[in-house]
Amino acid sequence: MIERFLLIFILFNFNNSCAQENILKLSNTLNSHSLQVEIGTPTGLGINSKNNLVFFHRADREWKTPFPKEKIEGNTISVFDTKTKKIIKSFGNKLFVMPHGLEVDSEDNIWVTDVALHQIFKFNSNGELLFKIGQESKPGSGNYSFNLPTDITVLKDGSFYVSDGYGNSRIIKFSKDGKFLFETGSFGNRKNNFIIPHGIDNDLENNIYVADRENNRIKKYNNNGELLKIWQNKQSQQLYSIKYDTKNNLVYAIDYFIQNNTIIGSDIIILDNNLNFKSKFGRSKNYTGPITRYHDIEIDNYGSIYAADILNNQIQIFSKY
Repeated sequence: MIERFLLIFILFNFNNSCAQENILKLSNTLNSHSLQVEIGTPTGLGINSKNNLVFFHRADREWKTPFPKEKIEGNTISVFDTKTKKIIKSFGNKLFVMPHGLEVDSEDNIWVTDVALHQIFKFNSNGELLFKIGQESKPGSGNYSFNLPTDITVLKDGSFYVSDGYGNSRIIKFSKDGKFLFETGSFGNRKNNFIIPHGIDNDLENNIYVADRENNRIKKYNNNGELLKIWQNKQSQQLYSIKYDTKNNLVYAIDYFIQNNTIIGSDIIILDNNLNFKSKFGRSKNYTGPITRYHDIEIDNYGSIYAADILNNQIQIFSKY
């Protein structure tokens, strides 16, 4: 029996005929106190080629609707050096109203979505804006419009998908230069429907994984938009986001559970690339940290897991012993 210490879970390496145990624990949290800089609610996470954590946060702004019109005064995108444990770069002052999703591509470009502005943005690693899509503060359902877009994933060839989440309940594919290619999905609970596609990622074969939040499930598509498989989560009400672990061919998902108006918390769920359940940890077992509400998840090059906790305005780090 494994003795619990803060947090312990077992990550199986399925490349071996015998499962190899790698033990991880809750090793650190990032917040304004630990970083000695002011950060707000963390909503999107990414890892760059230097194994640094890039995160999107809301500074001093809280989620409320109708959304405010004023852009946030203060940097909202930060790069955290995982070796020195310091913030090495920040930008985004007066660019965003309600930050949401973040993706770092293979060239270290940083992509983000703003649900209030109904736009997506692409920056280079120096924080210079390369392009944006969508009309500022104007929701729409056309080929180049969004209605509260939630997340982005970028493929090896530079093409990308947007989960156009709260308003349009669809995912859209664009070419590398931002040309509309196709869309799939609509509102509802049938196979090709979504109720808030909230997180999106891809694997090495360009299959697409979508966290269908209010339907509490993960949907797997091929690169032509054809639905391959659905995994239904039966242990909570909402499935927030996903991350594909390319080294181990695993899917990591995060959910959220409330019972009788009481917050129970989040689990981190591990599945194989065919969406077969393997393990989980968090509110349900092997965890003694604070009650959490995870919004996004990321895995670095060494297997550490980062979870953006919007309940406590912190980023939890689960790392190997």
